Amino acid sequence: MAIPQPYPANAGHHVVDELLAANKHFAESFGDGAALDARPARRLAVVTCMDARILPDALLGLAQGEAHVIRNAGGRVTDDVLRSLIVSTHLLDARHIAVIHHTECGMASTDDAAIARQVAETTGNEPRGLEFATIADPGEALSGDVTRVRACPYLPDGTIVSGHVYDVRDGRLNCRVPPAPIQRCGAAAVPSPAVPRQEPTP
Repeated sequence: MAIPQPYPANAGHHVVDELLAANKHFAESFGDGAALDARPARRLAVVTCMDARILPDALLGLAQGEAHVIRNAGGRVTDDVLRSLIVSTHLLDARHIAVIHHTECGMASTDDAAIARQVAETTGNEPRGLEFATIADPGEALSGDVTRVRACPYLPDGTIVSGHVYDVRDGRLNCRVPPAPIQRCGAAAVPSPAVPRQEPTP
């Protein structure tokens, strides 16, 4: 496995300049963005991969302020993702959780041992105790992540959870695990009234 070469000291400077310039244009047309509520208007939380080919807002038709989007390598439901979902549901009223994996995911083309070796070769430090949550079987990984969300004892009863696969070749989202509510015996269901879509301000 090839070892990445060290980055030049000023390698990221032009990228930062581009980001700041783009943000200047964004801020100039910010409009009513400051009036948005921190609670997602569509009561939706999305868990997906950090892959640069995935644009959650575009592929899901989301406007600013409509959903929480939680991203990591592989779109895996880790302890930290569950932490964010607990906050999203209890403090910010999300009532639908969509777990979205995708085709050609890099986390399905390697394994934890290979990543650990590359980290050790590159940095001289072995990432002991760190799980990378690579994907051996994509179908099982999606099913397992949805199951982990539904089994979390700290998420509100009645929260709808679904699982999907995004195809990076044609842009289509395919539902693989149909939406179903979290249900526990003896727990009071949390109501999920419909929230009208907020159209973006022209």
